[in-house]
Amino acid sequence: MVEYNEKQVKKVDVWRLKKYLVKAKVLDISAGKNIIVLNDDEAKEHDIYSGFRTELTIKNKKLVAIVDVGHESIRPGEVGIYKDMAANNGIKKGDSIEILHLNQPASISYIKKKLDKGTLNDEEIHTIVREIMEDKLSEIETSAWITAAYINGLSDDEIISLTHATMESGEKLNLGKKPIVDKHCIGGVAGNRTTMVVVPIIAAAGIYIPKTSSRSITSAAGTADTVEVLADVTFNIDELKEIVLKSKGAMVWGGGMKLAPVDDKLIRVRHPLSLDPEGMLLASILGKKKSVGAQYVLIDIPVGRGVKIPYVERGNELAKHFLRVGEKLGLKIEVIITDGAEPVGNGIGPGLECLDVLDVLGGDGPDDLRHKSSLMAGKILEMCGKVPVGKGYKVAEDLITNGKALSKFREIIELQGGNKNFKRTDIPIGKYTHTIIADVSGSIFHIDNKTMAKIARIAGSPKDKGAGVLLHRIRGDRVERGDKLFTIYAESEAKLDFAIKALADLEPIEMRKMLLGSIR
Repeated sequence: MVEYNEKQVKKVDVWRLKKYLVKAKVLDISAGKNIIVLNDDEAKEHDIYSGFRTELTIKNKKLVAIVDVGHESIRPGEVGIYKDMAANNGIKKGDSIEILHLNQPASISYIKKKLDKGTLNDEEIHTIVREIMEDKLSEIETSAWITAAYINGLSDDEIISLTHATMESGEKLNLGKKPIVDKHCIGGVAGNRTTMVVVPIIAAAGIYIPKTSSRSITSAAGTADTVEVLADVTFNIDELKEIVLKSKGAMVWGGGMKLAPVDDKLIRVRHPLSLDPEGMLLASILGKKKSVGAQYVLIDIPVGRGVKIPYVERGNELAKHFLRVGEKLGLKIEVIITDGAEPVGNGIGPGLECLDVLDVLGGDGPDDLRHKSSLMAGKILEMCGKVPVGKGYKVAEDLITNGKALSKFREIIELQGGNKNFKRTDIPIGKYTHTIIADVSGSIFHIDNKTMAKIARIAGSPKDKGAGVLLHRIRGDRVERGDKLFTIYAESEAKLDFAIKALADLEPIEMRKMLLGSIR
């Protein structure tokens, strides 16, 4: 063991805190995060190595960045700054930058504690979230935090601390009104654009619902991608407040404002790892709901083959966890377990899903989308005391039938910068199509959510708003040889061709052949 006397320790500390000046060299490439590149020899001279953290002082502004070394184009006296970091912070070529080597973040020891199956207190969890937001943790260290939560789980107290830290990482919406309601689906079901039906129903009933939604990560379209067919979805917190106070509802992209922004950082790391720790899932969802001031929250847990929760028993366990944590957070939560074994609606892709929504609000449309949306809206109306228990579904249906929900939808679209007088024919739908037909007679046994979404994405969705898949049949339908099963839509011939070729390795629909009559 090496021992140091007091004088040596002070000398080491001074060395580690030594500052030096360099000139900015802007690199013509983006990194997506704060990373700087130092000359290899100069970095070693200052005892700085790849992965170390530094504090940069530029024009009296301080930033934390992760170090990379060894780039041949970086000479002594220079620091390489990636162009996105330069643009975000107003750094120009030749700017003087002061570099300070930082010590290891406090979060590292807390993450190790969790990896060792320890329980973290409120301050430790808040420190981890704060240092993630300050870019003091590398992606490797953040992934270790996610892995620790995935392997060892989070206690309810840890989840509550993480929920509060998630909420406090960004801005909060304060409408000064009550009641405020919200909804969330844990995902995995293609189509399923219930938000675009539920929000106008609830707002038409006079209840505030400031709904923030996500864009697609692996699906054919997120709610924000579909709303964007008709209106803007990117707003700041003040603009969202103005929209909701005028219309009582909104359908905006959550990533466009600073509501629980630490969650976006965690999702970017969680997604490639395919890790979704239950504690982080609850903290993510409930943190965002609290950040918009929601008091009543409806959670939709789809279960079935091919979605996140395959069995009802597991769905019930998760539902109880939501209820337990929600109560401790002061939220009134209700959870519904729904059938997620096949897509909801007929369209998969922004434009096609938008058509489903407009048809439902117009009093027609896919039965499953209309039924599920009315069920969810009715539950919310009952939760907040707007209607008696057992009457919500009928009230929600009536708000569709009498046209008030569609009128409210048009009002929200206008407030979000769209044309409230849109027509169905205004929705962009790809002109290049290919229809898949049944090659045998039988019945539809399974329509796979993931595979259908994959086909739609290969065809160009969600970037191409008119791309996607339109289902002609649903599970349980009897079909004859030659009947239409689904149609692929694309905005270019090349993308349609890619989607058609992909079908050779995919099985989006499973059929049961008819033997001695039909099998239903």
